[in-house]
Amino acid sequence: MKKNVKTGLVIGLIFLFANAFGQSKNLVSDGTKNAKPVESHLDLLLNVVGTNLNYGKANSALADYRKSVLSPQLGVSMQVGITRNFSIAPELYFIIKGARLGSNNPLTNSKTTLRFYTLELPLLARFHFNKFYVNAGPSIAYSLYGTNKMEDKTSDLLFGSSGNSFKRWEAGMQFGGGYNFRIKKRQVALDLRYNYGLTNISNTNEMYNRSFILNIRFYKPWKTNPLGRNKNS
Repeated sequence: MKKNVKTGLVIGLIFLFANAFGQSKNLVSDGTKNAKPVESHLDLLLNVVGTNLNYGKANSALADYRKSVLSPQLGVSMQVGITRNFSIAPELYFIIKGARLGSNNPLTNSKTTLRFYTLELPLLARFHFNKFYVNAGPSIAYSLYGTNKMEDKTSDLLFGSSGNSFKRWEAGMQFGGGYNFRIKKRQVALDLRYNYGLTNISNTNEMYNRSFILNIRFYKPWKTNPLGRNKNS
């Protein structure tokens, strides 16, 4: 049942993205066709992210032991304006995902910290309402490396299909919103987003990545937008 719900969410997001993109490219009335599109830009990401793990059926039993970890996020974010109210926003960044479990927890019995050194690629549909926007879309991630710290001993995680290993590939979805403003002559975007992992990353237990992402980006709009409609603007 849960798999069907998650599959439905992914399909729904993809359909929303495709439908929104198609509608935005076919605006022909009320004077919006030739309106200046929202700004396009490419910015650097350098943030601190709060990450955690959901343990499926065992999550409620681990609720008192679960602790999030703060991790870095480093990469690039692009916004490409299509119309005055719609843009697409792909990103590519490095992020360290993971979580902590306190001592005497039912899963490992010991104080445990898992970390996954990951490359992630979300593709978002972004809808603009003056200075505010909302965005949502699918994401894929690939774990380059991982560690497991139990008490004071740290070991490397195994990746593959064996019983005690983890899966490198992960699918998820992201959704949230943001606000654009100016500080003196600089353009700033404040973006708050939730990253919901859809696929189990463990071959032994249920583990799904979760994270809150707070982006603060300084950007400079492109003078020329190759995908937007700039006619009569």
